[in-house]
Amino acid sequence: MAVNPMIKDRRSGTRPAGQDKGPRAAVLEQGAKLLQSATPLKGFDVYVVGFHCAKGEPDFQMEAHHYCRVVNDDLLQCVLFDGNTGDANLIGVEYIVSGRLFDGLPDGEKPYWHPHNYELLSGQLAAPGLPAPAEKAFLELLVNSYGKTWHTWHTNGHGGQPGMDLPRGEPKLMWSFNRDGECDDTLRRDRDRAMGLDTDAKRADRRSFLDLVRPQWGVDAMKDDFPRSTPVPGVTDAHAGGPDARA
Repeated sequence: MAVNPMIKDRRSGTRPAGQDKGPRAAVLEQGAKLLQSATPLKGFDVYVVGFHCAKGEPDFQMEAHHYCRVVNDDLLQCVLFDGNTGDANLIGVEYIVSGRLFDGLPDGEKPYWHPHNYELLSGQLAAPGLPAPAEKAFLELLVNSYGKTWHTWHTNGHGGQPGMDLPRGEPKLMWSFNRDGECDDTLRRDRDRAMGLDTDAKRADRRSFLDLVRPQWGVDAMKDDFPRSTPVPGVTDAHAGGPDARA
């Protein structure tokens, strides 16, 4: 399939540890392409890019490129990368469920799932390469949905530290931003500039989502971690003071 020229390259900034691919690995790779099937990977062709922070760690923020398979109207499965080119690093997974499926989860499970309405209303979540009407129609399907996200490789640096050249330590439960002023604006501007995205225009266009949104669990889960943030219309917590789980 040809690369969509409307999608600008977003390369990983981290080179993994290890030597360059040698002839034996290249031969094995070519043989696998001829004789094996990557059937489970087929269908992971819905592409969205947004931002995550580690739950309980407000300064641990990353750009995440999602490649998702639509299982059904209530469930998506996504693999996460730190870029959208062939050398991007696999950094985690995300499962996305509808509000209907989320409501059926036990209360002890719900704190692992972050709400999505702010990501949609703010314009931060984008589906590069889709015409604006198609992008809006697809993202409307995610209104009131939730994501359970684990990052296993932290390739972006934090606190002045370089990104990891290998996945090290424990995976982190990631969270969504739910108020203005939570996502590092330099992180957003850098992505928008590199990929030709206009978050402000998307935000204005998605005001129609306000008629669809309802309060969600987890909106206030990191409220105290971002004391200078400000709420936005339509993004409210359904169970303020509810149970909390941190990785």
